[in-house]
Amino acid sequence: MATIPVAGAQPRAAISPLGRIVGVLFSPKATFEDIVRKPSWLLPLVIMAVLGLLAAVSLNQRMNWRDYVSQQIEKSSRASQLTPEQKQQQIEAGAKFAPISSYIFGAPAPIVILLVVALVMWGSYNLLGGANTDFKTSLGIVSHAFVPSYIGSLLLLLVLFLKPVGTVDLQNPVATNVAAFLPDDVPKWLDALCKNVDIFVIWVLVLIAIGFAATNPKKLKGGKSLTIAVTVMAVYVVLRMGIAFIFS
Repeated sequence: MATIPVAGAQPRAAISPLGRIVGVLFSPKATFEDIVRKPSWLLPLVIMAVLGLLAAVSLNQRMNWRDYVSQQIEKSSRASQLTPEQKQQQIEAGAKFAPISSYIFGAPAPIVILLVVALVMWGSYNLLGGANTDFKTSLGIVSHAFVPSYIGSLLLLLVLFLKPVGTVDLQNPVATNVAAFLPDDVPKWLDALCKNVDIFVIWVLVLIAIGFAATNPKKLKGGKSLTIAVTVMAVYVVLRMGIAFIFS
């Protein structure tokens, strides 16, 4: 009597790089499980760099850097200590450097931030959560967890071209955090705290927690993964508040 072969378990189809970008927004758990099985990070890094470059070009078209630098100097605590000549020198220097700095902070800086966050989270989850994962996987998780920031970049571009030239508040251009609703004379340490109570920051943290939970579901079950992500973020916020307090 002939035996009927039993079909083996079919391998799960991998999600395409573009599918992963969309998936982290609408189906994050399944998408991060796929990323953990086969890590990738190039496409999200490229998209972030391109959006940053577009933002830099747009800023240089829509900002009056001389007026902006002048306003920032007048708002600073040392404004009263400067002579008119010193103020003018700083305005001229700032107006020349601002277009260059916008390109530096537009494209290379976001990539550096991603690498640093991936490194910190890699160490934190291995040390505190027993994730037992490698840096490539961490970079794949973090780079995809930052996908919501694309929406923030697109909103920035929209705001830049909807508002009159030179009127965008670069300290809080899209008003997605609590600091946007505080008065101008609020202490700098409180401003630094409230800037991190942000829709996109919270979204990214939740995605990082979901991503790393997929690396070791047994050890990172329940709220443990989110607790680690929030703890790392809290340390960063405290450091930022301390620096703001010292230099205020």
